[in-house]
Amino acid sequence: MTPVTPTTRRQNVNFLTRHLRLAIGLLAFAVGAGAAAQPAPGKDYRIINPAQPTESGKRVEVLEFFWYACPHCNALQPPLRVWLKQKPADVDFRRVPAVLDNSWIPLTWTFYALDAMGAVDKLHYDVFHAIHDQRIRLSDQNVLFDWVAKQGLDRQKFADTYNSFGVKSRGMRSIEMTRNYDVPGTPALVVDGKYLLAPSMILKPDKSVDYDRFFQVLDQVIGMARKERAGKK
Repeated sequence: MTPVTPTTRRQNVNFLTRHLRLAIGLLAFAVGAGAAAQPAPGKDYRIINPAQPTESGKRVEVLEFFWYACPHCNALQPPLRVWLKQKPADVDFRRVPAVLDNSWIPLTWTFYALDAMGAVDKLHYDVFHAIHDQRIRLSDQNVLFDWVAKQGLDRQKFADTYNSFGVKSRGMRSIEMTRNYDVPGTPALVVDGKYLLAPSMILKPDKSVDYDRFFQVLDQVIGMARKERAGKK
């Protein structure tokens, strides 16, 4: 048997003390992280009252209220694109251009004209890039029509679509939805017509948006909506 010397005993005590402190620290971190992960109504999201009808059938509906000229909407697009690639299979995601001011209407018509021509997937993010990075005034009709032509769309067909009754009607619907969902600003995501989340609600200590936490909350709120749907069966 190897004798235990005072030096060895002190080393053992120090070793155990260090590891005990590490274990306590990790436990405290895990508990704190678990508590922080629980979304709180009024803090991480707010409840829409009255709840609005969905158009997603059996799938959980997620609406993105946005405005092309909004810098915060532009900042949301990269992490949102990542989330969309891995979103739950039972989630139906749709974009809704918000209208909080009459000056927002031209870019609302832009989205619906692109949608009517089947060009949203091709040009949606390019519109953000043109406005925020290239400083192109796409709210000006002539500038917009010239720009879409450079992107490969028929200029006259887009202009006719942009000015069509169908696009204007969908623009009016956006005004109505913005009001009915009580959208306070953009961007905002609405889950199943009941829960509204905004990146501005979930900030880091330095007041920047915590996108990791935001999408964690989004997934958790989707889970809440999923359970509510299951409970109604």
